[in-house]
Amino acid sequence: MAKARQGTIDSVRVLVVDDEPDVRDTLADYLGTHGYEVVEADCGDAMRKALDAGVPDVVLLDVGLPGEDGLSLARYLREHHDVAIVMVTGAGEVVDRIVGLEVGADDYISKPFDLRELLARVKSVLRRYRGDSSRSRAVEEAPARIKVGDYELDVDARQLFDQDGGEVPLTAMEFDLLRTFAERPNRVLSRDQLLNLTCNRDWDPYDRSIDIRVARLRRKIERDPDGPRIIKTIRGHGYVFVPDRG
Repeated sequence: MAKARQGTIDSVRVLVVDDEPDVRDTLADYLGTHGYEVVEADCGDAMRKALDAGVPDVVLLDVGLPGEDGLSLARYLREHHDVAIVMVTGAGEVVDRIVGLEVGADDYISKPFDLRELLARVKSVLRRYRGDSSRSRAVEEAPARIKVGDYELDVDARQLFDQDGGEVPLTAMEFDLLRTFAERPNRVLSRDQLLNLTCNRDWDPYDRSIDIRVARLRRKIERDPDGPRIIKTIRGHGYVFVPDRG
């Protein structure tokens, strides 16, 4: 079952996926009073139907759904849609929170939650994603070359060029990885997000395959690969691409 409630904030839609009617009603009423358009779904099938009708800006996704659980649905969302995901977990479900972040969730909040805190988290992930969208539009409108430190990445030609215009050889996987970073500057990406965004299903995010490819990229684009300033490691979270080395 899926239903929508209209808000007043232009183009801001929140999809609430929870099997508890009281929770859905509470969130829909509260977010609606703050101007959001709220769409409700009580299971994975209803979530997919809601997505077919229109992709939301944020998904509030309950982990403990019957049948297809929230972690599976989070992975599905991350693989098919560029949306912000806030996982809603039961009290004390620490492992689920960690796994949720690993499969691509942007944030989480535990039940029972304070509605003001939930609204703050929704606003926070919206700010991050709107910033990413603005940067993505700028990339689309600009020439198809993205600055990467001292180099330029030609997205259309799938080539990397140095300052003298010489080509720096990249494997297909290295290009996909570098493009993923370059199109999402200043955004921390986990290994699992990198796996999903590059569509390389043969990589295992839980082994060192992505780390090895990042190390290879660093040897090609960093002045000091042992002290990287373009693709930085965020310990315990993943990597972030910093376009201006400063």
